[in-house]
Amino acid sequence: MFPHKDISKDKMLPEILPDITRRIDTERFGPFVFEPGIVIADMALALQRVEDAHERFVASPLDQVANRLEKEVVVSSVFGTNTIEGGTLSENETATALALDPALVQEVEQRRAINIKAAYDLSQAAAAKPGWSLDVPFIIDVHRLITDRIPHADNRPGLLRDNPKDRVTYVGDAAHGGRYQPPQSGRDIDVLLQALVEWHAKLEAAGVPALIRAPLVHLYYELIHPFWDGNGRVGRVVEATLLQAAGYRYAPFALARYYLANIDSYFTLFNTCRKAADKHRPAPNQPFVTFHLEGMRQTINALHDRVNRLVGMLLHASNIRRALDDKEINVRQYTILSQLLDRGRPYVLEEMRRAPWYLSLYLQRNDKTRQRDLRRLRELELLYLDSDDALWPGFIVPQRIKPLGKKAP
Repeated sequence: MFPHKDISKDKMLPEILPDITRRIDTERFGPFVFEPGIVIADMALALQRVEDAHERFVASPLDQVANRLEKEVVVSSVFGTNTIEGGTLSENETATALALDPALVQEVEQRRAINIKAAYDLSQAAAAKPGWSLDVPFIIDVHRLITDRIPHADNRPGLLRDNPKDRVTYVGDAAHGGRYQPPQSGRDIDVLLQALVEWHAKLEAAGVPALIRAPLVHLYYELIHPFWDGNGRVGRVVEATLLQAAGYRYAPFALARYYLANIDSYFTLFNTCRKAADKHRPAPNQPFVTFHLEGMRQTINALHDRVNRLVGMLLHASNIRRALDDKEINVRQYTILSQLLDRGRPYVLEEMRRAPWYLSLYLQRNDKTRQRDLRRLRELELLYLDSDDALWPGFIVPQRIKPLGKKAP
């Protein structure tokens, strides 16, 4: 999963963007226009900042923590994209669901999470194929996987929407820029989805990098809104696949958490760009593309920080094991350090002292021994105690360390 490709040829925008605007005159919806809708000069700096962040990220020791990072990204991104569309599982519950045998899952919310993971797997396989290009069957397959066995009145896996005359589909709400009526006719939707794929191929042939192409496809896909249900999840997987195929690692799927954290802006920007295009304003799509680029930059930087933290954890685990082997610390102290490391967050001292595992360590020891053990770990800087009496593993230095006085533990 998350293969690395050379993206050196896909870094910068062409100096002059050819006219890649395409107008489709549909039977019932009327004209639908695909256009880059950006000012090239205004994209250069944002694009370069993402590339710089990605270069630093791929130069970090990814191989040492790849398995752990991949699992975290998958859980976090499935949680993010599912929650955007009303999923109710917590992040921990999402992790539990993804560990289940898909064939045995009966609970609907767990099925939603597992389906997204299945779509991610399809996306990864497609992106890893040399010469892969976006096509309508891929989009339909992603939708089929995402909506598989989900009980919903409008759940029609892999089938394009075709509204009967007495039913109108609307997208959006007043709080996010208003309601929009996408194409209603199945024939119009079919034509527009194929046109989107062909338009993307022209962008790619013109040298427009994936960091620009992917959000544009995402934007127009959502405006077409081709399925009855699951469009948001499908659109984000399609966007991520285009980025993965261009060589970006982990961030394309992790981007879902950025969208969730900025959900109001995310939803509103679809309407912002649509309305600007309707009024023939210059660069109508620039707000969404800029939003996407900033999301990629923040996401990549957060992943870079996480890699450094994971590497620090590995080094710390090795260091405390060496300290035990060299008899610098005893088994009780090693257990405390291991528990703190596995916890993944600070441990309030009094909370730790009430934990069953800690009580068993000192069942036949007095308070003086407990104080001495902890003080020694602090002296060796294998852990830190902050001013709020919370313990931190030695590879993380808290902002305010509690002074190690004569009577301090």
